[in-house]
Amino acid sequence: MKIGILKETQKGEKRVAISPNIAKMLIEKGFEVFVEEDAGSSCSFKNSDYSKVGAPIRSKSDIFKNCDVLIKINPFDNDEIEQLKKGQIIMAQLFHKSHPNDMKLIAARGATAFSMDAMPRISRAQDMDVLSSQSNLAGYKAVILGAYEMTKIFPLMMTAAGTITPSRVLVYGVGVAGLQAIATAKRLGAVVEATDIRPETKEQTESLGAKFISVDNTGEEKAEGGYAKAASEDYIRRQKEAVNKSLFQADLVITTAMVPGRKSPILITEDQIKQMKNGAVIIDLAAAQGGNVEISKLNKTVIKHGVKIIGTTISPESVSTNASDLYGKNMFNFIKHLTKDNEFKWELDEEITDETLIVYNGKIRKNGKTE
Repeated sequence: MKIGILKETQKGEKRVAISPNIAKMLIEKGFEVFVEEDAGSSCSFKNSDYSKVGAPIRSKSDIFKNCDVLIKINPFDNDEIEQLKKGQIIMAQLFHKSHPNDMKLIAARGATAFSMDAMPRISRAQDMDVLSSQSNLAGYKAVILGAYEMTKIFPLMMTAAGTITPSRVLVYGVGVAGLQAIATAKRLGAVVEATDIRPETKEQTESLGAKFISVDNTGEEKAEGGYAKAASEDYIRRQKEAVNKSLFQADLVITTAMVPGRKSPILITEDQIKQMKNGAVIIDLAAAQGGNVEISKLNKTVIKHGVKIIGTTISPESVSTNASDLYGKNMFNFIKHLTKDNEFKWELDEEITDETLIVYNGKIRKNGKTE
């Protein structure tokens, strides 16, 4: 089986789907691996790094022409979809619920598509979960970015000139990114609080030494498969009431709340920002899906009412070497799970395959069935 690693084309993207170390592991498993020229150049991987492990460098057109499996991080664009051949298999974060037309175009080419962002949140799939591995880095980096943008330090510091009180950090959303943000902020010495619609996250928050702000979620939809559900307007109102005191005292706020396939919920309004501390910083990690902050803008810094709001994915692009290694290991485990003797098993009823296989041999699958 020939696996092709494509260079990312999305603006600002610095990662690569498979690092040289992971390419070597695939080759040792018996796969042939080909890499588009300069695919890893933005994350410190040279063409020669791939060549040394036995993964030849090829042009994009050559990879599309000769490879059985094509791997990326971000969705395939229209030009790339047009180059797909019948029977070719693609793997990437396709965000298929938000891009149904792209799925139709892929199906029209007679190709097969796996969407990595559709990985079920089950224990067997943890080592294949690209959203978790990348969100982990995003949570860490959000705190580092916040520390850089703040005009205060995080820890308590006693000096001859006086005592510096610790900064206060508030985290919305205690998923993978939120937990890493909490842990990182605590390690840096901040006083940390967090809130989430899922009551089960209280114990996780407190285990990291942070205070959990509880909000009664009676009547709310329960989370399924580990993914957060959209909250009702009533819950959002009650959450604001419970969290406002902490929000208005916070020096750094990190918002991470995202619902798969839907616009991010607004958790902080402009009216609330008006009551925040002058000089406070908000890092909105949900900006790519509309943002958790009413006035945040993706990849922009907005300063309003004395508060600095940074809308970003922070993605992992900013720590692209580590992010590429983790994404690549997820992909290696996924390919290993799907294949036997270097051939796809096509176990369509198996949960991981069923959830991630969106297009199969030119037909879009729905509810576990191929139409």
